[in-house]
Amino acid sequence: MLSELPAFERVRVLCIGDIMLDRFIFGDVKRISPESPVPIIQMTRTSNVPGGAANVARNVAALGGRCTIIGVVGDDPTGRELAGLIEDGASVIPELVIDASRPTIEKIRFVAQGHHLLRADRENAVAIAHGAEDAILAHVAALIADHDVVVLSDYAKGVLTDRVIGGTIASARAAGVPVVVDPKSRTLVRYAGATVLTPNAKEVFEATGIEVRDDASAAAAARDAMIAADVGAMLVTRSEAGMTLVESDGAVTHLGASAREVFDVVGAGDTVVATIALCLGAGMALPAATGVANAAAGIVVGKQGTATVNRSELGDELVRMSRVGLSSSELKLVSAERAVTMRRQWERDGLTVGFTNGCFDILHVGHVRILEFARAQCDRLIVGINSDASTKRLKGPSRPINTEDDRAQVIGAFGFVDAAVVFDEDTPYDLIAALDPDVLVKGSDYTVEQVVGHDILERRGGKVVLFDLVPGRSTSNIIARSRENAS
Repeated sequence: MLSELPAFERVRVLCIGDIMLDRFIFGDVKRISPESPVPIIQMTRTSNVPGGAANVARNVAALGGRCTIIGVVGDDPTGRELAGLIEDGASVIPELVIDASRPTIEKIRFVAQGHHLLRADRENAVAIAHGAEDAILAHVAALIADHDVVVLSDYAKGVLTDRVIGGTIASARAAGVPVVVDPKSRTLVRYAGATVLTPNAKEVFEATGIEVRDDASAAAAARDAMIAADVGAMLVTRSEAGMTLVESDGAVTHLGASAREVFDVVGAGDTVVATIALCLGAGMALPAATGVANAAAGIVVGKQGTATVNRSELGDELVRMSRVGLSSSELKLVSAERAVTMRRQWERDGLTVGFTNGCFDILHVGHVRILEFARAQCDRLIVGINSDASTKRLKGPSRPINTEDDRAQVIGAFGFVDAAVVFDEDTPYDLIAALDPDVLVKGSDYTVEQVVGHDILERRGGKVVLFDLVPGRSTSNIIARSRENAS
């Protein structure tokens, strides 16, 4: 299983499809209306995010890629709001066609106590006019050479007409650019010539008449759909059953779902096509790209609303999946090299990284408090742990009581610790220099000037934070009391 991601920063995705505004109205329901037997929602907040094909663009940007999004909006306030929400510096560039004859698509979801109560849609799902088709195809022709992969995000709202689909795929093939399609049509041959289609089990059943019940039926349905559609590969997404990929050479790949808890499936398909597109654009083979997309989908369904996955989350999930069979605490144990990679990605995602260290020989409340405190100073916490040899040099020949592996696993078991690294030197200076953290935390029995690595943080504008130790709590005291009791 792949555990490292390629460089998505260089991948440029051209996405064409139905864009919309996803509006979430959150609140509480405490009573039923006296006017009719319906719940009354007391609204507390509203969240507005780009949806549909625009959510594909958001996912591309969240993973570090760049996306140009082509879609249609109405000449209305919702369209102007959506255009403003879509643009994201150099990461997402909108090329929007304005059609005054149709409203901007808007989906309003009412959510209370984590449950969807109602969805209200505003749309006109008829096919766009010939002039809008011309404008979209002109954008595609002008932009295709500057992009590495094309996504067709079809929500069956009228933008991806046969003419738009056919013209886009023809332009992509002429430019040697792969095409990823999220289809919403029973007539899959509309997408002939695409690199891969990603229908769900219901959509592939409607297209082939084969009900997806298990791996064998999924492969059969995917194979029939691929042949009928005349495409390079078919990826059937199967919710909690995972995914099935069938390629033109007959190769079949089944992937079990990676989600540990499903909270909300809104936008999961967008995450899949965005991730596959980025992987293909980075030169990955389709089976490997599918594995990465499967991991991304498992993350996003654990989030609420129209969500995205960032590169840190995806990288961590791929590492977790590559180390299946290890306990959650063991998964936190990483090499210094891996910790540096994680730290750099967290930095790219705008997260602050903290560091603290110790022997942590016999864990006590003082250790717990300083780790909690350290995590409160940052978004991610890396803990350095003295090796057995290092601890022996610092504490004497009778120490440590617990081995470095045991001590590291205990530290890794805490939810507020994101990574644990064992180091063999007497001090963690070299490790701190490699990690270059934003925050360094140590007990108040040191002054700032005495904290190992304080000079590294001062040079880069980081900060050293001292924690007031819990009185009377130390491993040495615990050992002394144990010996007294034993005697």
